[in-house]
Amino acid sequence: MHSTDLVALLLLHAAGTYAQSPVYGQCGGVNWTGPTTCAAGSTCVYSNPYYSQCIPGGSNTSQTTTLVTTTRTSTTSTTTRTTSVTITRTTTTTPGGSGSEPATFTANPSIGPGGSSYRDSAHFRVYGATSTSAADSALNMLEGAYSCFIGTLGWRSPGLSYNDNTDSDGPWTKVNIYSVGTLPGAAGVMHADYATGEPWLEVVHQYLTIPGVTVHEFGHSMHYAQKTWVDQARTGAWWETVANYVADTYKTSPLCANARSKYGQSATATEINLNKVIGDSFQVIVDGTVDTGNYYEAWPFLAYLTYNPDGYSGLGTNALLNLFQQYSKNSNETPLHTLARVSSAGASAIVGKYWARMAYVDIGHPTAGQVFLSQRSQYNYANLDSQGNNVYKPKSARRPQYMGANIVPLKKSGAVTVTVSVSGATLSYTATLSIRNTSSGATRYVALSGGSASASVASNEEVMFVIANTPSSPILYDAFSLSSEVKNGLDYSVTISGATP
Repeated sequence: MHSTDLVALLLLHAAGTYAQSPVYGQCGGVNWTGPTTCAAGSTCVYSNPYYSQCIPGGSNTSQTTTLVTTTRTSTTSTTTRTTSVTITRTTTTTPGGSGSEPATFTANPSIGPGGSSYRDSAHFRVYGATSTSAADSALNMLEGAYSCFIGTLGWRSPGLSYNDNTDSDGPWTKVNIYSVGTLPGAAGVMHADYATGEPWLEVVHQYLTIPGVTVHEFGHSMHYAQKTWVDQARTGAWWETVANYVADTYKTSPLCANARSKYGQSATATEINLNKVIGDSFQVIVDGTVDTGNYYEAWPFLAYLTYNPDGYSGLGTNALLNLFQQYSKNSNETPLHTLARVSSAGASAIVGKYWARMAYVDIGHPTAGQVFLSQRSQYNYANLDSQGNNVYKPKSARRPQYMGANIVPLKKSGAVTVTVSVSGATLSYTATLSIRNTSSGATRYVALSGGSASASVASNEEVMFVIANTPSSPILYDAFSLSSEVKNGLDYSVTISGATP
């Protein structure tokens, strides 16, 4: 029997005094050093321990600056490591369909510590909440997430045992959520029970009704129920990426609109942290490095696969489910290897276009683009050094690592023709001129061919140069222990005329 260990670190965010953050701007989060108050007409709303955002109007939560994060400190090759997941199990089986599930599942108080104070819904039981209203609020939120991901999107139900080889006959068990006073450094934790093969959650009282925590942890439960990524070390860091994707999709996506409405839930602020995603775009696409990694923030890539604005085969609404279901059993491959099979476009082309669209966060997400427009002046775009004669090279510390990118805004005057030419590239790459109409918001993308591209850019358009490190075939890597191969950054020279970085 193998199990994972949870090691967490509680961080108190101490913010300095700065100007107010604009509407849709960031106003809090772990390591955030910017403004913690919002412009008139907006309120700082807690999304998750890593991100708070200025949202127009009022807020139903006051939690903005006391933030919790978790830190992973070790790995083994035999267990799936995630910072907020504890899994105990011995078998891995192929997921089947969810069959004809009953309207109400059976409660099992033996899963987790149990208790006498609880509230029930059809698929969940909440123990120990500080009030009936808190329990009911959490239950409605969880039922909304269940309705979206299991009912609408067809994921395997976490009410089914991990140990079942077939699903149609059940049993169907409620997921237990324990509201607790404290956890050792975490806002929430997902566990899995060996005897029953069922997940259960612990969430600190103050976070019980916050989807960025509770739906995040339920996301781990659903992820666990899909089975195929369990005990696969090279998927380990991606568990947090998936959980934040689940929380954000529940909160913001039209895919979950009917499910939210059914349980009296409204769309709320996105989880996106563009200061990290864009500011550190050069990092490995999912990087689990302690303190500096991006694995909590990297979920917009999964959103891009879901919204599929480029119409790639195999992607769209069920993209993530396809990555689970088509994962090569017990292969310990990365999700990018699965992606290369799921879509005929190939992982490199998909990642290259993702980064081209991230220039303006034009990935199909309903509100992320608004966040970009309100925050863009805050992002770190210091990627290039001038070599003279319109030639630029990436800073050595910001050379794009495996499936990472440099995003470079270009300055121009009036209508111009922008020409870029890349030479001396040390690794395979995908490069694009990303162009946006500042009046209409319409975007277009001009791919470099043979190392160069030229585009006419109107006076009411803006342009960015984007170059991504995209090897022809995916690399096997553990995001919690990056190899020299994936940390090897793409070096290149780019000559730019008609505009300047």
